[in-house]
Amino acid sequence: MADKILDAIRRFLASSSFAVVGAGNHMEKYGAKVFAAYRQKGLRAYPINPKELVIQGVKAYPALKDLPEPVEAISIIVPPAVTEKVVEEAAQAGVQRVWMQPGAESAAAVEKARSLGMEVIAGGPCVLVALGYREIR
Repeated sequence: MADKILDAIRRFLASSSFAVVGAGNHMEKYGAKVFAAYRQKGLRAYPINPKELVIQGVKAYPALKDLPEPVEAISIIVPPAVTEKVVEEAAQAGVQRVWMQPGAESAAAVEKARSLGMEVIAGGPCVLVALGYREIR
């Protein structure tokens, strides 16, 4: 099982572009930390947040459909009920891989994403660990 998850994480991180659904500016929150982790690694990532115009100095987008280009993979850091809606939007946007961060997943969202052909990481590891995020103070 662990090898399966590690392989999924490797494929996820090998994607050429990412979006962080639930990105923010408040660095004490996980959405902000996850977006910062992608930036620390020099990965092309877009912040998704319908309430912010700019996140960490980067233009933010209200939804995946508003991005200037399609992304292969998304990290989701929102409540489970919102995640279920994001999965539908991700499928319409052609997203191939979804990483539901701890606390964002639900059985319904995982099942829906898989049924729509997306590879899903959920129920355990956090992208912050995989990316080796270092908090800047």
